[in-house]
Amino acid sequence: MAHKRSNRRGLILCDLGNVLIRFDHRIAVRRILAYTSKTFKEVYACFFDSPLTRDYEEGRISSRQFFARLKKDLALAGLTYDRFVPIWSEIFFPNPGILPLLKTLRRHWRLHLISNINALHYAHIRKKFPAHLGVFDKVILSYRVGVQKPHPRIYRRAVAVGRRAGGRVLYTDDRPDLIRAARRLGISSILFLSVKDFKRELRRRKVLP
Repeated sequence: MAHKRSNRRGLILCDLGNVLIRFDHRIAVRRILAYTSKTFKEVYACFFDSPLTRDYEEGRISSRQFFARLKKDLALAGLTYDRFVPIWSEIFFPNPGILPLLKTLRRHWRLHLISNINALHYAHIRKKFPAHLGVFDKVILSYRVGVQKPHPRIYRRAVAVGRRAGGRVLYTDDRPDLIRAARRLGISSILFLSVKDFKRELRRRKVLP
């Protein structure tokens, strides 16, 4: 995915979820309810706000191990791994306007993706949205690094990679807590609210004309 460009000014680190690609966890929760007597709230908490999901997104367990634990914890009946994969993964949709902006930015900036994500979700996004991932020179993913944001290690990995080439490092994310963590490490950061707002902030910082 490397893009050779001359006179690059630095590196922009871009979050994935709700910046590059939008998502809605509730889509998967509603579909899984057909296989369990658990409530919507219980499934949501197990899927997306639990130590189990953290282990998966930090690469400590495999996709099949994750499914086996979910099947036990949620008492899932009649659901195979092959049926589970699309239920778990088909929650993403494009963020209008972000891809043209990133294509403009990459003319003068290196672009790296930095994301808290698991193996199945990333595999689905690679297949479904190849153009969105294709703008990036490098991807830095929690399940490969072994820690999630806001752990300093994943930020330091991203910054070290970016600063080897010199120039500025700028980071954007939709989560205020992750922005604060990056700023504590001295990384210049922009809270992502919308494509329009992001463009306005980039112009204010002289990143865009």
